[in-house]
Amino acid sequence: MRRLTLFAIHFLLAIVLMLVFRAVGMTVCTVDGNALSPTFLPGDRVLVNRWSYGLRVAGSRLFGYGRLWRQKVERGDLVAFEHPQTGEMLLCRCKGLPGDTLQTDGKKIVVPSLKDCADGDYYWMESAAKSPTNCSPLGFVAEEQIVGRVVMVVYSHHPDSSLWSGWRSNRFLKSF
Repeated sequence: MRRLTLFAIHFLLAIVLMLVFRAVGMTVCTVDGNALSPTFLPGDRVLVNRWSYGLRVAGSRLFGYGRLWRQKVERGDLVAFEHPQTGEMLLCRCKGLPGDTLQTDGKKIVVPSLKDCADGDYYWMESAAKSPTNCSPLGFVAEEQIVGRVVMVVYSHHPDSSLWSGWRSNRFLKSF
């Protein structure tokens, strides 16, 4: 009976540690579409480092949003962020930093920075396709919605294949 109790305690401790690690360390997301092809393919499971831009601290109304050990998002980074309405995790490439002036379709767009906008810094995100001229703009993303930087493809399985086929061996542990 003692061995069973010890096993149960160790098992529960392992689950708690895994949940804490996923909440503050790393998380795995599944790529659903072709928006970032060929960098990501549908069925890729990617590892997102939640510490890459600093640990997000969601404060109360009194303290608000903040980051511990804040790092800047760099132009070209593959970023994971939460959709503001649905909370769904999305992946994209950062194309504009706070204070940048961008030009798309002949129109100039200024990316708001902390001094321009009371809500915080914003980044211009795009789902980059095969070339820099073939980009689909996603728009502004507030810093507080950014979860982290995509580190690697952990593994890849074609979504329309059975469990036994469709594995893409050339994408296992592919880092960026």
